[in-house]
Amino acid sequence: MSDLESLCGGLPPELCEQLVREQQVIKIRLEKRKFGKEVTIIEGIDEREVNLKKLASQLKSRLATGGTAKNGKIELQGDHRQAVKKILEEMGFSPDTIVVIT
Repeated sequence: MSDLESLCGGLPPELCEQLVREQQVIKIRLEKRKFGKEVTIIEGIDEREVNLKKLASQLKSRLATGGTAKNGKIELQGDHRQAVKKILEEMGFSPDTIVVIT
């Protein structure tokens, strides 16, 4: 039995995937690092559903910034909270599940 089947108890796989995607809460927050550097942290994206390295690469190129994907999080150099939220919505993530922490 796969992880999705155990979560959804016999629902069709397409419906189950949609439910799992809607239940995840994506948090976008700002973190201050050494020397006053700001880093945008994106967490809560299910690594089984989305390739984080590929998503990080897309975000970095759209925002023209550096960053990385590690430990289940995406880190982007600079304050990009609102732009990241808009881009994730364009990519099909539900706006109701994206929380920007100010």
